[in-house]
Amino acid sequence: MKLRPAVIVHYHEVGLKRGNRPLFLRHLARNLARATSDLGPVQLRQLSGRILLDLDDHPAPETVRDRALRVCGVASAAVAYRVPSNLDAMKAVVGRLVEGRAFASFRISARRAFKTYPMTSVELNRALGAFVLERAPRARVDLRNAELEIHVEVMPAEAFVYVDRLAGPGGLPVGASGTVAALLSGGIDSPVAAWRMMKRGCRVVFIHFHSVPYLPATSQAKARALVERLTAWQYESRLLLVPFGEIQREIVLTVPPPARVVVYRRLMVRIAEALGRERGALALATGESLGQVASQTLENIARINEAATLPILRPLIGMDKLEITEEATRLGTFEISIEPDQDCCTLFTPRHPATRMSSEEVKAAEARLDIPALVARGCAGAAVEVFEFPARARAAVV
Repeated sequence: MKLRPAVIVHYHEVGLKRGNRPLFLRHLARNLARATSDLGPVQLRQLSGRILLDLDDHPAPETVRDRALRVCGVASAAVAYRVPSNLDAMKAVVGRLVEGRAFASFRISARRAFKTYPMTSVELNRALGAFVLERAPRARVDLRNAELEIHVEVMPAEAFVYVDRLAGPGGLPVGASGTVAALLSGGIDSPVAAWRMMKRGCRVVFIHFHSVPYLPATSQAKARALVERLTAWQYESRLLLVPFGEIQREIVLTVPPPARVVVYRRLMVRIAEALGRERGALALATGESLGQVASQTLENIARINEAATLPILRPLIGMDKLEITEEATRLGTFEISIEPDQDCCTLFTPRHPATRMSSEEVKAAEARLDIPALVARGCAGAAVEVFEFPARARAAVV
């Protein structure tokens, strides 16, 4: 019997949305189509509680599965094989899947998507389990910690049999929760924060502040590399490169050294907010973690918040550096972030910045600055770059 492969995608949080579920499923299907659009013919079908990627005669089902595992909203994905919904056909595929495998224990996990099927899930488990034991008599059934788990999902017209189900990122599909503008520094934290917003269904616009010509353009190169890596999760990104060196120079001429870091951050927030609003952003996102540096104490965070009219989201606020580094490593951004560079945070930075500024101190520090003019200068100088992943082909959604 010829095996007919497909990728079966399960979602979890999306399935809890009740009245809004169709909207989230449309976003999820659209993102799956985009993520696999350069891999040859892939047809998407929405089934009960799952999405199917039909791959008849596809040369690389595993590659399609791996792409699906990078789509936010996907709880798990596996290469499955389609068969008629009868026991003999299921046994034939199960036999092919266990052939040549070495395993000391196994379990069958059968599920029926419709309850009128003549066999119950327990009966299917027993019948297919007995079939496996005939071919692997030394194996034993283990319902808790099986080395091999064989999944069988019975639909009205067909069944899907698979092993090696892999976990996806979970969360919500990108685009379902609106747009945020993320301040991207080039360090370890901010790319992880941006990804976490993608996982909550947000489309992210990236804003990077640089100090060219006062410093080399290395931070811009890192920002581009980070955005390119993260675009694999949202398929299209915009990076705004904002010249900040002249603004910093003006701050240095008027603001006392201890207050400069907070004033820098407040101006970055104002500029990012203006640029974000132009692109439909409903919030800002940063990689701040409480207590990590001088600008990230509760007092200074409060001062920075006072400069904003949009919400500032801080998805890493309660994480420590080890946790953030581990997530950056999983995302593939860590090695890029640790490349040496000089960004605007290293320019005109005092040796002993204030860690607990009051509102009065901030107002006094900014009193001699023309804040609207500085914000307008930053926005006017912003350069926009567009990133896409993959090439713009389209998979069919039915």
